[in-house]
Amino acid sequence: MYLFYTPDIDRSHCLSEEESGHCVRVLRYAAGDTILLTDGRGTTFTARITLAHPKHCEFDILKAEKQDRNHSFHLHIAVAPTKNAERVEWMVEKCTEIGADEFTLLNCRYSERRQMRIDRLEKIILSAAKQSLTRYLPVIHEMTDFDAFIRSQSGSAASLPPQRFIAHCYESDKHLLRDAVERGRDVVMLIGPEGDFSEQEVAAALQTGFLPVSLGNSRLRTETAAVVACHTAILMNE
Repeated sequence: MYLFYTPDIDRSHCLSEEESGHCVRVLRYAAGDTILLTDGRGTTFTARITLAHPKHCEFDILKAEKQDRNHSFHLHIAVAPTKNAERVEWMVEKCTEIGADEFTLLNCRYSERRQMRIDRLEKIILSAAKQSLTRYLPVIHEMTDFDAFIRSQSGSAASLPPQRFIAHCYESDKHLLRDAVERGRDVVMLIGPEGDFSEQEVAAALQTGFLPVSLGNSRLRTETAAVVACHTAILMNE
């Protein structure tokens, strides 16, 4: 069963032009067929097509079901984009499939890329979420300066603040991420650029309460590190 994304389902029982084309022209759904929809906020809808038009496919809702997230914590990946934009797109796609809930693109001292097309990344996230039958659509934020991001993560008023981790390659005492993750607790994970975080950035993160972690013995590319960190956090909560 394919999953169609309908963020405006409260106001309209019609798929977007892009989703309509995929449903009717590509997948050959017809009037009377049953389809599965999600609003991206955790509700799944079973619907029946009433008008199979390739630009405005209309439907009636048969059933709505609110579903819990696949995991009991919120996973926020904050990563400095690589020079190769395709690697960033691959990373966002795979982390979405694995279960990331939120992305922030970081502008760091040694960043080699300081701009990304958020609209393109949002389309990649949507495609990956639909492919993996994810009912909660991850959020992605515009490029954010490193210092501004870590300031935004300090002083949480939550009764159980998120665990905050920074992965870097400098020689220091670090915990293995798999040993540091606490089940059910939100996670914020910092992944640096290809040239790593600067020593000043690492120091600033530690002063703000981030815990230095290792992702293993291998030296990983930025996009690989993000995927490994995402998978480790999800796996340790299974």
